[in-house]
Amino acid sequence: MSLMRQLWLAVIISTVLAFAGSLLLSIWSAQAYLTQQLGRKNDDVANSLALSMTQQDKDPVTIELQVTALFDTGYYQLISVDDPFGKIISQRIQNKSEANVPLWFIKSFPISSKPGLAQINDGWKQYGTVKVISHTQFAYQALWEQAGKLLLWFCLGGSGVGVLGMLTLRAIGRSLNDVVNQAGAIGERRFVTIAEPRTPELRALARAMNGMVERVRQMFNEAAARLEELLRRVNYDQLTGLPNRDYFMAYFKEQLAGEEAARSGILAVMRLPDLNKVNDTLGRVGTDDLLKKIGQIFTDFSRQYEGALSGRVKAGDIAVVLPGESDPSEISQRLGKILDEQLVAKWPGLADIYHLGVVVFGHGSNFGEILSLVDHALALAEGKGANASHAIESDMQLNVIPGEQWRALLTQAVNAGNVKLAFYPVVKQEGVILHQEGVVRLQTGPDKPWMAAGDFMPIAAHLNLTALIDLEVTRLAIRHLPTIAEDVAVNLSAETIGNWTFRTDLSKLLRSNPELCPRLWFEVTEYGAFKHFDAFKDICQVLKDFGCHVGIEQFGQRLSESQKLTELGLDYVKIHPGLVHSIEKNTGNQEFLNRFCGIAHAVGVIVIAVGVRSDTELSILKSLGVDGATGPAIGK
Repeated sequence: MSLMRQLWLAVIISTVLAFAGSLLLSIWSAQAYLTQQLGRKNDDVANSLALSMTQQDKDPVTIELQVTALFDTGYYQLISVDDPFGKIISQRIQNKSEANVPLWFIKSFPISSKPGLAQINDGWKQYGTVKVISHTQFAYQALWEQAGKLLLWFCLGGSGVGVLGMLTLRAIGRSLNDVVNQAGAIGERRFVTIAEPRTPELRALARAMNGMVERVRQMFNEAAARLEELLRRVNYDQLTGLPNRDYFMAYFKEQLAGEEAARSGILAVMRLPDLNKVNDTLGRVGTDDLLKKIGQIFTDFSRQYEGALSGRVKAGDIAVVLPGESDPSEISQRLGKILDEQLVAKWPGLADIYHLGVVVFGHGSNFGEILSLVDHALALAEGKGANASHAIESDMQLNVIPGEQWRALLTQAVNAGNVKLAFYPVVKQEGVILHQEGVVRLQTGPDKPWMAAGDFMPIAAHLNLTALIDLEVTRLAIRHLPTIAEDVAVNLSAETIGNWTFRTDLSKLLRSNPELCPRLWFEVTEYGAFKHFDAFKDICQVLKDFGCHVGIEQFGQRLSESQKLTELGLDYVKIHPGLVHSIEKNTGNQEFLNRFCGIAHAVGVIVIAVGVRSDTELSILKSLGVDGATGPAIGK
């Protein structure tokens, strides 16, 4: 039995016992009082009647009239006059009771009417004895009515005490629930603080737990800050704050060759035409300020697109890759407008600040050919003059289907059941499968090929159809679970987690399959988790309440915001492939992953490496403390 129920039971029992005891004591007191008063009344009436008879003639008729006159008032059970030898001179008896009182009450609270006795004198001699017994029906009636009034008032008083107790217990219960929920949250790796209760004992407990939570947060934040500093020192350009060439190129190669990479993407490169001339004009400090501003522009621009990444690939070349995008002309115009407003207009002393080349690439494109193509675009931009841009359209005709036609194709595919999951194993260090990662595949027609998520999910995001697809993916995962022994992980899109209709439908689906929920793993990209953090926090709590596992994938690009993760209760994170690729050659990334695994394990979070391409990478990752891995090298 819960503590609150025990408190409620204690309050109810105490109240009932107190009021029941008070009621019984009051009735017993009234009973004793009425018994005493009846006895006194009997004595008074007997003495009065005896005195009256003493002063009058002792005629039997007169005595009978006096007895009858008194008895007919209806208040007496017996009035008798006996001679000294016990012979009855006159007697009236009334045994019938007209009181409307239950028999059980009469038996429970008996009222005795003590007889009143008085002597009748005739001169110096005793004429007889008067005996008077008042009828108890009136006493019972009065006691019954008094008991009813007392019961009513006690019920009202008990109700008032109950309401007061309810309010008090509710206040205590809220404070106690806050403390219990905080303890439960800590067990789920969610470190949240609560308001201190008014109750001294609970306040002391809450203060101690809040202190512990703050210390854990501080520890995590300090560790995250050190990790971010290490990551930036190893993989980021110290001046612009952008990823360096190695990190950017590793990420770009993953977009070209990764199994779940987008079908198309955009690569844009901005080049400072003559960095030496800029340095001569602005000086070292001015040039640094210009490069920092360019770095900020590209950082802000890439954060507008899911999965985008900017980087400094050469001294004067800044690049950004935008997975899922397919219109280089639109990107060229948008980025060119930003550069004109924030660079050309702010540095009027420089006649020629940038040339911008934009190209589209497809999944599986040759890395060297794409770089040559963007160099060609830069050359064409330079031919146009100062601060010019050029976009090269691809001959691949990617995503040329109009938006509304895509909407119909995607909706019909989901409704027709032309959606399936392709499963890839995620293994632990011992080779045991941690879970099967279910990756969505979609077919737009009976004779059409199955498309990977990267082919249609970016379009679904633009058309606000990700919730429809993600819900179907969850249904497929639940149907598949009874057929296998392993758990299943599925991905939720960034646009989906903020959709309240999806959350309601997902809750209904999980509620109807409670036994399978602990075997479901849900993951959201780092971009989506931080872009819609409040919505992600809410859906994490919903999923955790059902017993599901929750994680973040593509983790490692936004460590500056990682202090928020202490509120989520994550079960696992999947490291971004850019930190995994060629890990055996990058001692900086090795140090980063080793430290990160130590922090994650301290709070009970599983670390999984994504995109593992060789046994060498897998061996190094295991030695660094990574718990699981997935990629081309797994399951070969």
